[in-house]
Amino acid sequence: MELEKLANGNHHDRSTEKIILEDGFDGVENIAAERDEFIPHSPDGKKQSQFTDFVGKTSFGMSVFNLSNAIMGSGILGLAFAMSNTGIVLFLFLLTFIAILSAYSIHLLLTSAGVVGNRAYEQLGNRAFGQPGKVLAGVVITIHNIGAMSSYLFIVKYELPLVIQAFLGKDTSPGVWYLEGNYLIIIVSLCVILPLALMRQLGYLGYTSGFSLTCMVFFLISVIYKKYNIPCPLETSAPDYHNFTTPPSTEEEACEAKLFTINQQTAYTIPILAFAFVCHPEVLPIYTELRNPTKKRMQNVANISILAMFVMYLLTAVFGYLTFYGQVEAELLHTYSKAGDDTLVLCVRLAVLVAVILTVPVVLFPIRRAVLQLLFPDKPFHWARHICIAIVLLFIVNLLVIFVPNIRDIFGIIGATSAPSLIFILPGIFYLRIVPVTVEPLKSRPKIQAACFAALGFAFMVMSLSFIVLDWVSGESRSGGGH
Repeated sequence: MELEKLANGNHHDRSTEKIILEDGFDGVENIAAERDEFIPHSPDGKKQSQFTDFVGKTSFGMSVFNLSNAIMGSGILGLAFAMSNTGIVLFLFLLTFIAILSAYSIHLLLTSAGVVGNRAYEQLGNRAFGQPGKVLAGVVITIHNIGAMSSYLFIVKYELPLVIQAFLGKDTSPGVWYLEGNYLIIIVSLCVILPLALMRQLGYLGYTSGFSLTCMVFFLISVIYKKYNIPCPLETSAPDYHNFTTPPSTEEEACEAKLFTINQQTAYTIPILAFAFVCHPEVLPIYTELRNPTKKRMQNVANISILAMFVMYLLTAVFGYLTFYGQVEAELLHTYSKAGDDTLVLCVRLAVLVAVILTVPVVLFPIRRAVLQLLFPDKPFHWARHICIAIVLLFIVNLLVIFVPNIRDIFGIIGATSAPSLIFILPGIFYLRIVPVTVEPLKSRPKIQAACFAALGFAFMVMSLSFIVLDWVSGESRSGGGH
């Protein structure tokens, strides 16, 4: 066989050498996958139709916008609160640590995809564990992204009425339909989210993703500006000592930055930061549509996106924390309201709303791909199926946001299970199962690292679930945000 000849060194092919150099993976199984599965050809030399045929049109920059938009979530509003419960130094260490782990996790996914020859998360599960693995990957992606979409629409539900009322004037009659959050999320879903979600290719959303990121950059600039315009403690009201684990004895202590802090809320910082970097369901769809796709090129897209979000997260957390110190609340925008609403705060609210609304279609794409892979794996693209899945998904998410009065605990369970699964567990075990032992033995350093990585995910899951159960038992309300 050709593989045996290659492995024994009897034949040397320039195209094989090119693949090795380009992909950075020197296994012969990966070479065969890249040649025979990634771009399959029929006997007459024509390219066969496959699931990823419509790919390869999205530029590098648009891919960075899309992945950055997928990383950036509602969790950015809770990072200042997280810093207040860890201190600046510990927060910086944790943020850096999780950002590096996220980049490494994407490396495992891309390497596994190169071996399998398919850029679908579900197909990695199928290659690793057969149909159960495929179903597991699809279910985890679906549950996590439905939770993320719901969290974005919850922001719309509670923030958009305030923005509309501010524009119309405070004397607006309460109870009118255009100030009802439930009506507004339906209107937004039908008029904005659904048309964007109906696009056939995720790459087209690069423009909206770029605008969404621009809105969040404006949010960051406003946070930095407000640091120098809001006194500490707040002049409009007495300091709210409920936000402090131990009430400060003096005003100077209340406005003192802590470099290192450990309290009962510190344990929630790791989930908050981990959720803030979850983008893994979107990685392979974006890789699918990347122009001139190679593993190295897509890894560069991921590294730039993670670095950009790392900088935004760090600056938002630092300046938000140095504005309110121990008084910062779980949602940063609500803390600014305590200092008095003004035109800038109103514009910031509007910018955040636009950003989360434009993020929802990006998050919906991986769910639809998961559904297609599970229910219609061998079916060609069909517009009716494409549209129906988007409508059904938005219908389910709207029902959750409208009828579930407190979805916080549900999100806690989903986040504590799906986030570590997507970041740590699945990429690690997929790598262990997919990369052949002839290329990477089980005792090799990459395989040991992947095993430790998956074990870290299990530990993270157990820890997160334990804290949630302890909160339920003790009856304490949980504070913090998620991705």
